[in-house]
Amino acid sequence: MSEKILDFSSPLYVLAPLAGLTDLPFRSVVKRFGADLTVSEMISSNALVHNSKKSLKMVEKSPVETPYSVQIAGADEEVVKRAVDILNGIEGIDIIDLNCGCPVPKIVSHGSGSSLLKDLDKMGRIIESIKTNSQKPLTSVKIRIGFEEKRPVEIAKVCEEAGADFIAVHGRTRAGKFKSEVDYEAIRQIKESVSIPVIANGDITSYEKAKWVLEYTGADGVMIGRGAVGNPWIFYQLKEGEESIDPDLKRDIILEHFDQMINFYGEYGAVLFRKHLHTYSKAGYTGASAFRDNINRLTDVKRMREAIESFFDPSNLLVSQRAS
Repeated sequence: MSEKILDFSSPLYVLAPLAGLTDLPFRSVVKRFGADLTVSEMISSNALVHNSKKSLKMVEKSPVETPYSVQIAGADEEVVKRAVDILNGIEGIDIIDLNCGCPVPKIVSHGSGSSLLKDLDKMGRIIESIKTNSQKPLTSVKIRIGFEEKRPVEIAKVCEEAGADFIAVHGRTRAGKFKSEVDYEAIRQIKESVSIPVIANGDITSYEKAKWVLEYTGADGVMIGRGAVGNPWIFYQLKEGEESIDPDLKRDIILEHFDQMINFYGEYGAVLFRKHLHTYSKAGYTGASAFRDNINRLTDVKRMREAIESFFDPSNLLVSQRAS
């Protein structure tokens, strides 16, 4: 069934969910410029069940997001089942993904996220419940390779046996947070041990690194999160097989992102976009500090768009960047 929604015959390029960053505007941009699959920000099953307006807003998708995955977190089997029932009633969702990897203390303390890696029987039951009750085509799981100790193959096999159609593997333990070295060998071991598709995740920050990870692990795709923030064109590069990105296209992508923010959030989207501009402006343009100082004071949509157009003009690149 997975082949009908996702084609694993060539590498799949997936945007990882990142709280506060991979909202609908950002997802729509990477989808338009090369991502094969986008995933919602992680959504609490409890919040869904309690009809949280914020959570329901986070479920919303862009018209270009097909296929589209919604990631949920939860530790109570009955609550997760009820959350799945709610998602069943929302059109446009192709995949329900269970988060078994989030290392954030607030999530772990509730028994969700990577905390499930401490109780694989429970994790398996929740996955099986989602698979059984979901009316969406696919069920997937995002995992780490262990909580404190590495148990990559054991964890992956539980996901497979519980009915997951594919898994995304972050090559760190929960104890490793986002700092320890990513164990790509563990991802390769998982790929060799299960028959379902495996997506590699963790510290994939460039076109070259993505290509290397795919070759080394044998994975069916890569999932990119922080490596896409300030660098969403990485999906275009991977899709088109281009090591560099044209400065004109880079500016087009940044402007598209800005326009989508305004479409989704209204005028306040300009304020919210500042954090993205801070990151975008670090890519080798002259006057970056002054630009950041300027946009920190701008709230007018038209004036901010004009500032973006001017700053990201290819002629404003540092000489060293133009040469490359």
